[in-house]
Amino acid sequence: MEIRELINEFISVFGGSEEGIRVFASPGRVNLIGEHTDYNGGYVFPAALKMKTTIVMRKRDDNLLRLKATDLSGIVEADINNLGAYKGIDWGDYQIGVAYMLSQAGYDIVGADMLYDDTVPHGGGLSSSAAIEVSTALCFATLSNEKNGIKKDIDMIEMAKLAQKAEHEYAGVNCGIMDQFASAMGRANHAIFLNCKNLDYKLVPLRLGGKKIIISNTNKKHALGASKYNERRSECEKGFEILKSAMPEKTCLGDITEEEFEKYAHLIDDETVLRRVRHVISEDARVLKAIDALENGDIKTFGNLMNLSHNSLRDDYEVTCFELDTMVNEARKIDGVLGSRMTGAGFGGCTVSIVEEGSVDEFVANVGKNYEEKTGIKPSFYVTETGDGGKEIIL
Repeated sequence: MEIRELINEFISVFGGSEEGIRVFASPGRVNLIGEHTDYNGGYVFPAALKMKTTIVMRKRDDNLLRLKATDLSGIVEADINNLGAYKGIDWGDYQIGVAYMLSQAGYDIVGADMLYDDTVPHGGGLSSSAAIEVSTALCFATLSNEKNGIKKDIDMIEMAKLAQKAEHEYAGVNCGIMDQFASAMGRANHAIFLNCKNLDYKLVPLRLGGKKIIISNTNKKHALGASKYNERRSECEKGFEILKSAMPEKTCLGDITEEEFEKYAHLIDDETVLRRVRHVISEDARVLKAIDALENGDIKTFGNLMNLSHNSLRDDYEVTCFELDTMVNEARKIDGVLGSRMTGAGFGGCTVSIVEEGSVDEFVANVGKNYEEKTGIKPSFYVTETGDGGKEIIL
């Protein structure tokens, strides 16, 4: 919905007038390369999207939060003095969890009516949860600062960290920092080169030379909390502890180079754990090579590294699925596709492809037709633009 429509919807749900209504938004993200490296202290390269979560809100004079989504019936209510009591509810735990974590960090949470509108596909691997979390964090932090007369700008990196903490400790998903960081810190026409170990980052201009980014949604949804995500994380931790016995100065897999891994890989006698670690180490190296290629205008090499990334996620990390592999295979058959890979946690969700502008129509038509024939699922395609990170939209 457009902002005007959302304001009208807000008034129809919560009553009152436009007085006191404010709007906050934060985007989803697409990760161009660097998958399942973030929770291993490695490198990622995401870009914020124009698809986003928008919150239309108005403060209340009591201790009540009332939450509503434009695509769901019913209103969720929560007492701001008892925010820890709502874990596991069907909808609203991300929002209430963020409010809870901000309150634990010293922010004063105020009562509010809040209408959420999401244009990020849920379950598609484009970080709809991070968009919800970061927009919510920005909203409550802004109101808290105003209540306490604090004039400084909101620390968006802190918002990303608190949003991640909410997902860990409230929603129960042990995610890395990439999604929330990209949602908070993104900039239009740029991607973020992020070191997830220390949060050092650099905004890199996306100069694709007339080529387009196409996100292809398999429309096979993944449930991250119920997937193999935590299992993969545990396998990586096991592999790291073995390597650390030979390199005690290392603090995470992201510290280990390809050369060091090759030297000590024989210490890992569990073949599955070995393959998980090999993916992480090689993926970090691919991110560095990909950014170097992009900065040198070598989009062909960038695309080939995307292909290698998907192959590693399929063979070594085993987080793809029939639908993702089919989408990537069909994409790679199109002349003008420089690279295609899964993006996100895997086991469903989306792929991302770099495509010559003149091949976009053929891509959507042929990949869509062939994918549906082979999977029985009708896909969705987004020829995407990058966007800015979380912000208040001034009416």
